[in-house]
Amino acid sequence: MNKVLLYGINGEKSCFLHVLLNAAQLHEAGLEVKVIFEGASVRLVKVFEEENNPVYRAVKDAGLIAGICLACAKTLGVYEDAAKSGLPFLSDMNGHAGMKQYVLYGYQVVSI
Repeated sequence: MNKVLLYGINGEKSCFLHVLLNAAQLHEAGLEVKVIFEGASVRLVKVFEEENNPVYRAVKDAGLIAGICLACAKTLGVYEDAAKSGLPFLSDMNGHAGMKQYVLYGYQVVSI
């Protein structure tokens, strides 16, 4: 089985929606997919939650979101809003969400 980690750094909503659309499509095709909110993208969790974005909701409900970068959420002042999403915070790389565990387990990493 193919495995893909979509490591979203871009904080532009339209760009990150493409991350989510790709996650959904790859998952539907039978691939193992995970999404990480890293960098500026951590600000989008609140946006997607508040608008109840259907693409985000489908990806979240399918369990495809691995989590949110803890350091970026705190640094960018969105920790409390991100925590309300119920998604886990990731901090395995000096407080940030690392790729190492995914690479070691055979995931192809796509950073957007």
